[in-house]
Amino acid sequence: MSNVVEIKNLNMAYNDSPVLWNINLTIANNSKTAIVGPNGAGKSTLIKGILGLLRPISGEVKIFDKDYRKVYKKIAYVPQSSSVHWDFPTTVFDVVLMGRYVYSGLLKRSTKKDKQRALESLKRVGMEDYKDRQISQLSGGQRQRVFLARAICQDSDVYFLDEPMQGVDIKTEKLIIQILNEFQQQGKTIIVVHHDLSTVKEYFDHAIILNKELISTGPLQEAFIEEKINQAYGSKIGEVYGY
Repeated sequence: MSNVVEIKNLNMAYNDSPVLWNINLTIANNSKTAIVGPNGAGKSTLIKGILGLLRPISGEVKIFDKDYRKVYKKIAYVPQSSSVHWDFPTTVFDVVLMGRYVYSGLLKRSTKKDKQRALESLKRVGMEDYKDRQISQLSGGQRQRVFLARAICQDSDVYFLDEPMQGVDIKTEKLIIQILNEFQQQGKTIIVVHHDLSTVKEYFDHAIILNKELISTGPLQEAFIEEKINQAYGSKIGEVYGY
């Protein structure tokens, strides 16, 4: 299959206030796609609409040519750190183990294999020594590492990440990108809401540019160009970044 996600005529709103309208796009299989646009452009809303976390006003979303509910086991989601209730009393290990719940269910006992996979995932992000620590005790970068470990633990085919590099140290950012590159090498598809225009070309091969409506989409050389960046941000910002 050449496209993992297909969106037709998607319209989204909060409290009857339009956020996204008339979105038509596809996301290519085995691509690493950045979703970019100014604050309030609807980037997070687009991901939530794709995953059924918010109900669209109208439109259709297909993942692997099916409704999300039929393929959810193949999909991992890393939300914005700011949207997570970090005071919830649970340990780092338990958070990562949640990545296996799509297979075992919430009420079933985790298997020895599940627990081993969780430990392997923590080790991959350098957080194995923190496995018994409460998540409320973690720094911003450590929290993102834990959520990335949960995504690794899920062994999915498609990964959606909402601002994973926001507020993390450069070492954690490089680790995140390294793991996303490994995902792509394994044939997986990655979609990332990203805020830093200066690293888009370094980190990604496809782009979606939004500002309430779709400005451009496709491979970087077609979609991530000065004209489209300026159109989205309403200024000559493309020139600042050399695009």
